[in-house]
Amino acid sequence: MKIKSLAFISIFVITGLVAGMIGCEQVKQVVKPTTQVEDRSEELSIGVVLPQTGDLGPGEFGPGALVMGNSFNMALEEINTSGLLGETRLKFIVEDDMSTVEGAITAFNKLIHQDKVPVILGVWTSHVAKSVFPIAQENEVVAFSPVVVASGLAAIGEFIFRASPSTDVVIPIGVKVTQEKLGYQRVATISDTVDFASRNSEEIYRKVFADSNIEVLTTETFETGDTDFSAQLTRIMELSPDAIFVSAQQIEVIKILTQGRELGIPADIPFISRVLSIDEVQSAGDAAEGAITFTDWVSTADIPGNQTFVQNYTTRYGMEPSVWAAQPYAAVYILVEAIKNAQSTDSEAIAAALAEIKDFDTILGKFSFDSNGDAIYDPVVLIVKDGKLEVFE
Repeated sequence: MKIKSLAFISIFVITGLVAGMIGCEQVKQVVKPTTQVEDRSEELSIGVVLPQTGDLGPGEFGPGALVMGNSFNMALEEINTSGLLGETRLKFIVEDDMSTVEGAITAFNKLIHQDKVPVILGVWTSHVAKSVFPIAQENEVVAFSPVVVASGLAAIGEFIFRASPSTDVVIPIGVKVTQEKLGYQRVATISDTVDFASRNSEEIYRKVFADSNIEVLTTETFETGDTDFSAQLTRIMELSPDAIFVSAQQIEVIKILTQGRELGIPADIPFISRVLSIDEVQSAGDAAEGAITFTDWVSTADIPGNQTFVQNYTTRYGMEPSVWAAQPYAAVYILVEAIKNAQSTDSEAIAAALAEIKDFDTILGKFSFDSNGDAIYDPVVLIVKDGKLEVFE
């Protein structure tokens, strides 16, 4: 269960020694530094960790994690202008994790021990999150990721939260909706055996298929960074499945869609992926047509504030926002609501206030946290039609 609300804390002393070796494995910390209560007329520093460089940053295959940074910045400007926190202004201290676990560990340690932030926003992949969330938990600093999806991550501890419903919630709903409409009974899967979220998705798919009496004809695998999927896709095509389920990160999803259609996998065999947004659709072009995704937000939703967000983001950044932009934008507002309710900048008080968020109005819909810190709101199934993501009906 999450910790309960705490009384407002006026002043307390910063203590602790900075320690720990930084490496590929989870870093154990010697101390748990406390955070300084800001005067209400001063800035409140919040840490941000995201890949600005490396494979997950902007590049050949789209904007990558740049969209998360865009939304953080847009929300920050709106909140500081509106005075939602009274005289207090938010300040982001942004660290580039360079698309690596090691870079993320370094960033978390710097923000916790040097900058002494009470909250760290960000983390782009579940693979990174499972290594850095324990560091935040041990040091009693809130880690709030808008986009990581693998099951069990928020259960690491009471300081861990996320704004994306977990895969074990979204996939069963998505399979039920699509199977009822498409009637598939024989499927194939292709999955990344290195990426943590992909392995988690594959595991959940197989359980759902077994429970639904769906036959898995073959399970093809690859490793993060592979570029040629022709052998796996050819074997899948020869079996003529009713649908192909993909468990992969963005770059690999784009390549699988593109190579699959180039090989001749017919359009009436849909690719279905948990990871698919307008960014990947635009990168894959015609190859994305008919692809289906189990996701958490759609740009056309008639939710208060959603169309204003879409318009403002598109005008400001020259691109349509994806789900990976919508969730970070909402996360900043959720965090601000918790800080207001906590009446404190202490990390314990903020964590307690986050845990109490219920039916909060966001562009994602009515938003709540469950007892583990996982997001609760309605998922959605989308299909690519004429290069756009539309609600699957």
